[in-house]
Amino acid sequence: MKYAVCFSGGHSSALAAVETVWRFGREHVILLNHNISSKVESPKIKIFKQEVAASLYLPVTYANCEDFEQMSPLALSLKYKMFKFRTGREICTYFLKTRPFYQWLEENYPICREGMSKEITLIYGFDSSECSRIKRRRRLLQKIGYQSMFPLAEWSRTIHDIEEIGIQRPAIYAESKHANCIGCLKAGRQHWYKVYCCHREIFEEAKMAENKIGFSIIKGAYLQELEPSFEQMQKAGIPATENMEMYWFWKYARGCAD
Repeated sequence: MKYAVCFSGGHSSALAAVETVWRFGREHVILLNHNISSKVESPKIKIFKQEVAASLYLPVTYANCEDFEQMSPLALSLKYKMFKFRTGREICTYFLKTRPFYQWLEENYPICREGMSKEITLIYGFDSSECSRIKRRRRLLQKIGYQSMFPLAEWSRTIHDIEEIGIQRPAIYAESKHANCIGCLKAGRQHWYKVYCCHREIFEEAKMAENKIGFSIIKGAYLQELEPSFEQMQKAGIPATENMEMYWFWKYARGCAD
């Protein structure tokens, strides 16, 4: 049995990788990653992935979208003239992660007949606060013949911080809760304020994409409409961070604006 860790490059998936190797042995583990354009994935995240893999004496196995370096989420949106499918799912998740993932499974660990795969189990870094997400993912995978495990939620933990094995998590965690793409299409106003402050070229590209596609990334507001308030917030010294709870962030922002 192989255990494929869905190794996103985030802190949680790194911990799941460590737990899996310590439980089953590195010879049974695959670190499966979807490489994302360096335009939107921080180089520090890419280095972090390699550091974690090296500490486990494992290579990173890639299941990539074709032309992933050119196909940023905004580039995909412009290509398909939409940010989301009608179901509400972002197209970037499907083309950059979901489709390459299922293609990799089909090519390497196909289900030949009804029943569950006896060759591979899929490992995720969801934690105990994500019970509904775990149930949905497990149910979906079982329907297509794959078992899943969630070490951070279901196992007795042996590690809680990657620093315990001598690796520093990327500096991006000082300003963000997650190692998501810069200009995440799932994110709200707090994230896009950070993009406005720290990655203006991506903010401008997103404004252009909204104008060409005719839809907004954030429900109910175009970035061009939000830009004047973002400018005022920046002038008022509102920190460009996602590590402040949304309620307190906006309360603080309103207080500074008054």
